[in-house]
Amino acid sequence: MPKRAKKLPAVLLQELDGCDLIIHAGDWQTIDIYHKLKAYAPVEGVYGNTDSEEICGLFRERLLLEIEGYKIGVVHGHGKGKTTEKRSIAAFGKDRVDIIIFGHSHIPVHKEEGGLTLFNPGSPTDKRRQPRYSFGIMEIEDKMNLRHSFYDSKA
Repeated sequence: MPKRAKKLPAVLLQELDGCDLIIHAGDWQTIDIYHKLKAYAPVEGVYGNTDSEEICGLFRERLLLEIEGYKIGVVHGHGKGKTTEKRSIAAFGKDRVDIIIFGHSHIPVHKEEGGLTLFNPGSPTDKRRQPRYSFGIMEIEDKMNLRHSFYDSKA
């Protein structure tokens, strides 16, 4: 936003209502998105390759969170060489994490690689060449559960 959509999609807003934490994997585009999201819940995130100096000053390139005993790495995943997934894994080097949440490609991913969960939520407003818009939902009760929410209209 504001290039690909003028407002957050209704399906996303329904999920945000009552959530405990919002994690953003970069490419905020404007600081207004941060302010809109924090009206729903605390927000953690990283900056992406299209973000302004203002946003880069507020967020880090990578973030480590511990939630309910799970170590979660968050990174945008941009850079040179390798794939977005490989760059995201490399960003955490020797840090032990259970999951890496990344962005950049806008391609929804949910897979295991060497005991590590890789999760790209996709994009709720810029699906690029993907068939549908998407975002991710993480629920932690006895165990961590990740899933994508897919939809056809960003209205």
